[in-house]
Amino acid sequence: MIRTIIKIDEQKCNGCGICAAACHEGAIEIIDNKAKLVRENFCDGFGDCLPGCPAGAISFEEREAPAYDEKAVKQAKALQSALTNWPVQIKLAPIQAPYFAGADLLIAADCTAYAYANFHSDFIKNRVALIGCPKLDAVSYKEKLSEIISNNRIASILLVRMEVPCCGGLEVAVKNALDESGKDISMRTVIISRSGSVVSK
Repeated sequence: MIRTIIKIDEQKCNGCGICAAACHEGAIEIIDNKAKLVRENFCDGFGDCLPGCPAGAISFEEREAPAYDEKAVKQAKALQSALTNWPVQIKLAPIQAPYFAGADLLIAADCTAYAYANFHSDFIKNRVALIGCPKLDAVSYKEKLSEIISNNRIASILLVRMEVPCCGGLEVAVKNALDESGKDISMRTVIISRSGSVVSK
């Protein structure tokens, strides 16, 4: 059928991920640092993704496309990942990236996503995620995180850690990185129990 659907100009796209976050249907994904319309039947043609694109890479077009499938969208939403950036490991993350601009940053201990059932919807959604484990990674997170915070316009930081003592190292690294950056950024810590409940926030 001929219908209105979005068109993404990959030459203009800077991979910031704003469109993917704005698309409530999950029709857009960031692949190889470019936005792509990966599910044509998920695009409702309303263009929630258009206004936020800083590069002007998204427009409407009339063309042959499968019909919008509301039922499939609802089913997919129940299973959809909220992750919008890659890589997520602190030691692999770039010091600067378009998705850091104005980002609400989630810094999480590796184990938290396994312990807390609604991790994506409660913590990753609408945030840029970075994960790590100070016990397993033989690197100093403080320097890397300080560079990320110093070189980008971070709006806020949410730290999610386990209640176990080794996770304290991650919290110390984040606080020290924030101090070293000299920036005044709000930071909140959520602690998850080994049984998967929120201990404090």
